[in-house]
Amino acid sequence: MALKHALGAVVVFTSIVVYHNSCYCGFVFDDISAIKDNRDLRPHTPLINILFNDFWGTPMHKEQSHKSYRPLTVLTFRWNYMFQQLEPMGYHLVNMLLHSVVCLMYFRMCSMFVPELSSFAAAMLFAVHPIHTEAVTGVVGRAETLSSIFFLAAFTLYCKSGKSKKATDWKCLSISMLCVATAMLCKEQGITITGVCAVYEIFVQQKVRLPEIKHMVKTAITGKTAYHLPWSNEATKRIFVLAVTTICLLLVRLQIMGSQLPVFTRFDNPASVTHTPIRQLTYHYLISLNLWLLLFPCDLCCDWTMGTVPLVESITDPRNLATITAYAFLLTFLFIAFNSDNRQQSAVILMGLAFLILPFLPASNLFFPVGFVVAERVLYMPSMGFCMLIAYGWNILADKKGKKLTTLGLAALILAHGSKTYVRNWDWETEYSIFMSGLRVNQRNAKLFNNVGHALEGQGKYTEALRYFHTAVSVQEDDVGAHINVGRTYNHLKMFKEAEDAYLKAKSLLPKAKPGESYQARIAPNHLNVFLNLANLISKNSTRLEEADMLYRQAISMRADYTQAYINRGDILIKLNRTKEAQEVYERALLYDSNNPDIYYNLGVVFLEQGKASQALAYLDKALDIDPEHEQALLNSAILLQELGRPELRKIARERLLKLLHKESTNERVHFNLGMLAMDDKNIEEAEHWFRRAVHLKVDFRSALFNLALLLADDHRPLEAAPFLNQLVKYHPDHIKGLILLGDIYINNIKDLDAAENCYKRILELDPVNIQGLHNLCVVYVERGKLLQAQTCLEQAHKLAPGEDYVLRHLQIVKNRIAKHKININDKQGDEEVNFNDNRVISNGSSKSVDGTEKTTQPVVSKASDKQRYSSHVVNTEPVFVKNVESYVNEEDFEDETADIVRHTKEVVSEKVIKDRHKSNYDVGTDGDDPSSGMS
Repeated sequence: MALKHALGAVVVFTSIVVYHNSCYCGFVFDDISAIKDNRDLRPHTPLINILFNDFWGTPMHKEQSHKSYRPLTVLTFRWNYMFQQLEPMGYHLVNMLLHSVVCLMYFRMCSMFVPELSSFAAAMLFAVHPIHTEAVTGVVGRAETLSSIFFLAAFTLYCKSGKSKKATDWKCLSISMLCVATAMLCKEQGITITGVCAVYEIFVQQKVRLPEIKHMVKTAITGKTAYHLPWSNEATKRIFVLAVTTICLLLVRLQIMGSQLPVFTRFDNPASVTHTPIRQLTYHYLISLNLWLLLFPCDLCCDWTMGTVPLVESITDPRNLATITAYAFLLTFLFIAFNSDNRQQSAVILMGLAFLILPFLPASNLFFPVGFVVAERVLYMPSMGFCMLIAYGWNILADKKGKKLTTLGLAALILAHGSKTYVRNWDWETEYSIFMSGLRVNQRNAKLFNNVGHALEGQGKYTEALRYFHTAVSVQEDDVGAHINVGRTYNHLKMFKEAEDAYLKAKSLLPKAKPGESYQARIAPNHLNVFLNLANLISKNSTRLEEADMLYRQAISMRADYTQAYINRGDILIKLNRTKEAQEVYERALLYDSNNPDIYYNLGVVFLEQGKASQALAYLDKALDIDPEHEQALLNSAILLQELGRPELRKIARERLLKLLHKESTNERVHFNLGMLAMDDKNIEEAEHWFRRAVHLKVDFRSALFNLALLLADDHRPLEAAPFLNQLVKYHPDHIKGLILLGDIYINNIKDLDAAENCYKRILELDPVNIQGLHNLCVVYVERGKLLQAQTCLEQAHKLAPGEDYVLRHLQIVKNRIAKHKININDKQGDEEVNFNDNRVISNGSSKSVDGTEKTTQPVVSKASDKQRYSSHVVNTEPVFVKNVESYVNEEDFEDETADIVRHTKEVVSEKVIKDRHKSNYDVGTDGDDPSSGMS
């Protein structure tokens, strides 16, 4: 017993040593959709959702669903998210520990059939086998390891329930059946353990031989003579329980699937859409290929779809020899097992074959097509039987050839496999490393080129990415996703004509509709994203919005439940000012996806466009109820709450902005709006802090620069404001209010009349009828003593704005000055020499006019729009006229150009090349493109 514990500890230790470096890998490949993009992991999502959605978070009833129902695995991911959020190390650590538990359980299970040292050898081989890296190092491989724990537990308990020949341990049997159901809820393969238990019951426990089976079948068919089952009544009861459990679980599984198989295309599994006999020849060849990977796991690849394995198109294809060899190998083992007089040998071979074959059947394509050609992680369970047979063979060889030599050979094999596994783990470090590792052994799969391109694209290396996308097109010319990728990359490179051509090429490759046939059942859902990408591209041209709308309507006509097309079409309708239609489109989208926060968010935008702030806020809050982390809803609901002007609502707005800040500390918009909130609360110091942070994060942040400068000027710190205004007009030379304020500071504080004059002349270049700019230019002429020129200037201003009393008043002041000093209008020389002792610039706070009244600007409360929002605070700017003449600055001083209510046009990230799924990824951005990698 002590030796057994020690050997078990060695197995666990070895598994941890070999896989410990997997903890330093990130989320790659399938992990992105199963973990990062899966809303079912988020605490705010109702826990019950995992019972109705597939492994990727898509409702099971939808055609897009992969029908992979694994709620218990998703539950463990949810627990991971509760503690680590999206920190990969915690997820990888759990996977490593689960694999260690499986290795230990496997070691003890093997001890039931082979000697202790042989079971130790089998467990060590299983612990380090390189074929397991995808199941252990890939986070989504947890479905395999978690299911295997209950798979082995169900088998061990079943064996225990039949230890007594006279009675069944019904407690153990009941728990065993519960473990079967649990294993199936972790991954579908788990149900195959009932077949393994049946093989064990009939051929090991009851020791039934082949002749007895033949006789039973013969008498059952002919019915001429009565026959008795060649096993005990207790065994019959246990087999009956196995059969009932299996049937019930299968019926429940079919019910959950809606009696529909997932939809796959020729890109996922080319053989599935070919005709007889090519399909059958290819499927049977794949069995030999999987056996080869178990025997020689040298050239491993993360993706075996598309053209990786060419179809076996004729009987004369030499690969058929591999198929014949594989079946000969299996039949030979079966023959030995049924004809051997050695009971132990027979039991080991039968159980090894049962563990090897039965768990592989669901992925074999022999009963129904699957969404991949070869998937290394589905060999996790079958490798249990393989390792048991290898270890038993080693035991026989050791008895015949000597233990020293065979032990050295086994040690060398374990060391080689362990080293290969350790190195292979690093392939999962990043998206780039995993797909480049695939390209090193597989140059026939366009998806690998696509995904390397995606990885480079994520690093901003668009030119290099384009080269890989073009290679993908050359490898698989009819790959719709590859053409989409080419188009998107051209779009990033601002080569819009080439991008449109690539999208049109992808569109032309879509299958054409056939009379009387449902279009949506014949096309990969994510291939329709080409309509979204093309429409998003052409909608950048405002004259082609109707054309973009037509593309969205075409996509919707092909798939009525294509919610992304509804979302994007609604955005186009808003741009066309057809907000009522946009509202109807979004409401229709809710019929197909009532839990999509983006739709509620966009409905909020529609109501904002219609000026219905309260309804808009209700929909934004609904979006946050579904997804409390929804960034656009957090930001824009905070702005809307602030606009309502109530202190208690400003507190909620602040909480939402701080939540956003915690998520993304480099978001300059959040800092800016926190500054606006501080202004509403009259907290100048805090407002200055947030505005400075916003400017630090984005040096050309138009509104932050202006509002910070205005705040500083109002706080009697004009010299501090000047650099920010100069920075503003450097990046935004058309910012009229900034130029007005900068000219004000040049006159009042810096005393640079030339600079001030340049500011006002620039304003008049931008807007020749701008009264503020023209009036303040008149002030410069007065400051220079050019009263005649000032008079002409003010007369022009009065002509442009006859209703402005202050212009007329200031014009009269200048005329009085001219009359007082007896200046003739035609005396040009005198115009240059006038100088008054009282001709000084009014300082902060001394804005008294000649009649003793004080002019102040009034606070203005503006309404929210989706373009600009103004604070209810207006800072009084400096008077810039000589003694009795004041400046006039627009009351809408504080501006918010970036805290706009942004329509959430959903950008579809399709075809991320997930090996055995149809899950589309979605990512919000600004160009509306659809990263696609050719997966159907």
